[in-house]
Amino acid sequence: MTDQDKTAATPGTPAEPPRTFLEELEVTGAELVERVRELAREGSARRVTIFSEDGEELMGMSLTLGTVAGGLVVLSAPALAALGALAALVTHVRVVVTRDGVARPDPTA
Repeated sequence: MTDQDKTAATPGTPAEPPRTFLEELEVTGAELVERVRELAREGSARRVTIFSEDGEELMGMSLTLGTVAGGLVVLSAPALAALGALAALVTHVRVVVTRDGVARPDPTA
């Protein structure tokens, strides 16, 4: 038996599901489009949900559906148009980012 055989997962053993983490950001309407583009480029964000100041959900979008063009992740034109229109209407929003994987360390700690 090789070392590789010893470390391979045993059939029938349930794999641990990936952990999901939420991150909340406060941004102005003017910063919204650029911040979502940055999140899409990072690659670790799975979903972005945008809430108004009073907690009403304004928009939700999956970032896993972006396309790769020249090495950069690009959001679809309709999603960017909707995001730009939303940014023009709001002054402050709360962005909730859903990530898979390990939690990011708290920079304030």
